[in-house]
Amino acid sequence: MTTDHAAGTALLLDEVGPRPRRQTRPVMVGRVQVGGGAPVSVQSMCTTDTADVDTTVAQIHRLEAAGCEIIRVSCLNEPQARAIAAIKRRISIPVVADIHFEHRHALMAVDGGVDCIRLNPGTVKDTRKIREVVQACKAANVPIRIGVNEGSLPPLSGDEEMPEGLTAGLAGEWLVRRMVRAGLEEIKLLEQEGFYDIKISLKAFDVYAMIEANRRMAALIPYPLHLGVTEAGTPKPGSIRSAIGIGALLMEGIGDTIRTSLSGDPVEEVETCYEILRATNIRQRGPTLVACPSCGRAQIDLIGLANTVQERLKGMDKQLKIAVMGCVVNGPGEARDADIGIAGGGKGKGVIFKHGQIFRTLDEGDMLQVLMEEIEKL
Repeated sequence: MTTDHAAGTALLLDEVGPRPRRQTRPVMVGRVQVGGGAPVSVQSMCTTDTADVDTTVAQIHRLEAAGCEIIRVSCLNEPQARAIAAIKRRISIPVVADIHFEHRHALMAVDGGVDCIRLNPGTVKDTRKIREVVQACKAANVPIRIGVNEGSLPPLSGDEEMPEGLTAGLAGEWLVRRMVRAGLEEIKLLEQEGFYDIKISLKAFDVYAMIEANRRMAALIPYPLHLGVTEAGTPKPGSIRSAIGIGALLMEGIGDTIRTSLSGDPVEEVETCYEILRATNIRQRGPTLVACPSCGRAQIDLIGLANTVQERLKGMDKQLKIAVMGCVVNGPGEARDADIGIAGGGKGKGVIFKHGQIFRTLDEGDMLQVLMEEIEKL
């Protein structure tokens, strides 16, 4: 019995850790490689009118400063499509043109030097027009993202309407099959044109459908996957939905580039993406703050201190682990494990640790200033 238990424990220990990344065909979006073993890249989308070049460029600069690596802009009309060239001259990160309904806007964006075209199979349906876009992209070495979205699925023969009376689980399965089939049919059309610089996204608000559709697609194609939960919501619930959907797939080795679709400042999308990558141990960017939730044992204003430190860490590139702990139970252990940390040591008092060693004991009123000074030194 003991031997069996030990063998089982050893087996579990051997299985601990993230699964190896899925091997995919590399696609170059401007200077950023997507797939082919490249780091998982972070994307966002401008909320501006693309035709307002100054405002769009200003927002892209903010997003780039936050760590955005690929930016998508709307190309819903001719002025927006023609603005691509002017925008490209003033930014350094790759631009994806979001195309719906009118294929000519894709052709204009390609002429303007766009780095990638996003085609929605549900809004650009004429195969002749799709082939025209594909040939233009092929000639200009511009990749195409096939963007399948739950809210705009193309009609497919035999199952245009969801059967009535489906339970939630069966409805989710129906959606998964529709999304995968829509993606595969668009991939087939591009491949028939000899075009293989493809990445694909399968997005749904339903987290189960999003996860399962990407799992199935990952097993069927060699192309990189762009992950996201579509229309995820306002920042708090949307970040949670996105973290579950994107995070689950990343932990399975699936996913090459990500976006969190939040109803808010797109900078929050970028910050949330990096938190997901950090939590899944996929990528580390900037400092990591470890902070306890506080409780009745805390004898300092832990929550206020942690929030202030988190705000001041924004924009810092150095990969540090910083602990802000409230009491003597878990505080010293967590603080010792960090590059630098503070733990409440008594009423109105705290202890700062650096690399596992007690560095200084100080009053609560001095904690923030001393902690930030020492972080800057590191």
